[in-house]
Amino acid sequence: MGCLTCVLAILCCFSGYSQKSKETTKQPNFIIIFTDDQGYADLGCFGGTHVKTPRIDQMAAEGAKLTSFYVAAPICTPSRAALMTGSYPKRVGMGKRVLLAADAVGLNPKEITIAEVLKNAGYKTGMFGKWHLGDQPEFLPTKQGFDEFFGLPYSHDIHPSHQNQKKFNFPDLPLLEGENVIETNPDRDYLNQRITERAVDFIKKNKENPFFLYVPHTSPHRPLLASPKFMKEAPKEILEAIKSKKGIDNKTRDKIYPQTIAEIDWSVGKILDALKKYGVDENTFVIFTSDNGPMVGSAAPLKGRKGSTYEGGMRMPTVVRWPGEIPAGMVNDELLTAMDLLPTFANLAGGKIPNDRVIDGKDISLVLQGKSKSPHEAFYYYSKEKLEAVRVGQWKLRVSDKSSQELYNLESDISENINVLHEHPETVTKLWRYITEFEENLNKNSRSEAYVKNPKPLSK
Repeated sequence: MGCLTCVLAILCCFSGYSQKSKETTKQPNFIIIFTDDQGYADLGCFGGTHVKTPRIDQMAAEGAKLTSFYVAAPICTPSRAALMTGSYPKRVGMGKRVLLAADAVGLNPKEITIAEVLKNAGYKTGMFGKWHLGDQPEFLPTKQGFDEFFGLPYSHDIHPSHQNQKKFNFPDLPLLEGENVIETNPDRDYLNQRITERAVDFIKKNKENPFFLYVPHTSPHRPLLASPKFMKEAPKEILEAIKSKKGIDNKTRDKIYPQTIAEIDWSVGKILDALKKYGVDENTFVIFTSDNGPMVGSAAPLKGRKGSTYEGGMRMPTVVRWPGEIPAGMVNDELLTAMDLLPTFANLAGGKIPNDRVIDGKDISLVLQGKSKSPHEAFYYYSKEKLEAVRVGQWKLRVSDKSSQELYNLESDISENINVLHEHPETVTKLWRYITEFEENLNKNSRSEAYVKNPKPLSK
């Protein structure tokens, strides 16, 4: 009888081990919440006192703050191309500019996106928000691995009411469901709310499947937007202007920045609540970040804003949460990038990344768990297709103008105030070597964007 007890105990142990292994190998869900033009200090947990972000701050307390997380460009289209492909924008031919309505250019359908990598690994994929990688039918999200898409093909300011409309002559703003225009010139004040509702519904529908959810908000890009619920606390002059139906210019609208950020925070809370409600919270990796620095908000203590290769243009306020996997309350200052999400998700999902092309991103799953250092020797700062700076360790060399190069120690001078170029000539030489070698590599291993003939506005 004693032997039988021993055998049963051993069997139980193996059974428990088998069950545990099965649980730990379950494919995690992934959510990327990607805002538009949000600054480094535009979260409470990143020092912002001009905004209130209790749900994102809570997310940081339950997960980690990534304080050296970079996007690959300081403007919309190139930054998003890098996120989707895991490659520098110039490498995929998408670094030149921001795309407009009826643009002949788009992300090449031959590129393999995060959505395609995960879809091939058995995931349901949904995107709700702003795409901005080509508005022609050949370039839409449903052609790049997304099962569902609801949102805008580009920024919400590419609209007939644009303040430089005489110059641009923008067509009606199309709101898409999949590949079909379902509305033109939708009420933009409700976009964040509608995007959030669709994201929550996607979680509900796919709670039994592994899923990838991409929520690229249209805010806080100008013109600033907020639904009536969040406008109650807005400045009087704006409320009065809305009531009288007078036109409000961007400078006046900029005063509702706290309301716009409050609605984004509400949206994050709704998504996190849905994960708990539908029983998938502990198996879901959620990352919150932005596409580039602020136009309106604050990048303090960083120098630079949207469009700049100073830190404020490309270092993003980033929070990541995955219960039981990412230590709660951690502040992670390792050099990480948005390009890393594709290989990281592929590794965690058991997916495959393409081996017929250069992918610049790295698997950072162990770094996020606090078990490893950054896999990046260097990070390169591009403005459009011009390499303007490189970071190696704590050192950053800016070379946008050879006659006035700048060297900063980001460890002691995050604000890039003290140019120590002449004090460290050997470091300057070393960093120039990185620049030369990377540019050579990029020129030999780059792909091209795609073009269509006779592009037409989706709304006509």
